[in-house]
Amino acid sequence: MPAAPYPGGFAPDPLAPLMVRVGAGDEGALAALYDATSHRVYGLALRVLRVREDAEEVTLDVYAQVWRGRTPYDPDRGSVLKFLLMLARTRAVDLLRSRARRSQVEERVEEMADLQDPGSADAAFGDAFAERRLRLALATLPDSQRVAIEAAYFQGLSHSEVATALGQPLGTIKTRIRDGLLALRRAMVMPEGGIA
Repeated sequence: MPAAPYPGGFAPDPLAPLMVRVGAGDEGALAALYDATSHRVYGLALRVLRVREDAEEVTLDVYAQVWRGRTPYDPDRGSVLKFLLMLARTRAVDLLRSRARRSQVEERVEEMADLQDPGSADAAFGDAFAERRLRLALATLPDSQRVAIEAAYFQGLSHSEVATALGQPLGTIKTRIRDGLLALRRAMVMPEGGIA
């Protein structure tokens, strides 16, 4: 049996030198990495999201994340392409979850507005009233919960992005958001005097 040409029997990853150069701030290396791999990253994102514009956004996010070095590449954990596809899948799933959460919050706010002023002919007044109630309810939350909820629902960040932005563990952020949403739900169904 002939000897393997490389230690361990595997050829070196031809994209690894590009990652090293990207880490050193080489824009040309980033462009070369994009040209060599973006079709695969985009293809995976499109399979997950099924919307071309969303897949394009995720693809750009992946390379921006690599450029900023927010998630460093570890060659011991697999190839560069595998790393990029992992980033794309994670970002695509986060985007799906974030949009689902925002949709649920919008539905809840609409339901709460209906509870506050059923049958009102003045929809604009009802919306303004519900928004005021929501803002007042948010103000009653502890800062840790309020900041996490505002980042997730008003800035559109995923839970993991909120955790990174606030420098907190992901589990802590999830708990704060869940507890804060439960408190908001309780506050929003109280009579106005309860939160005004």
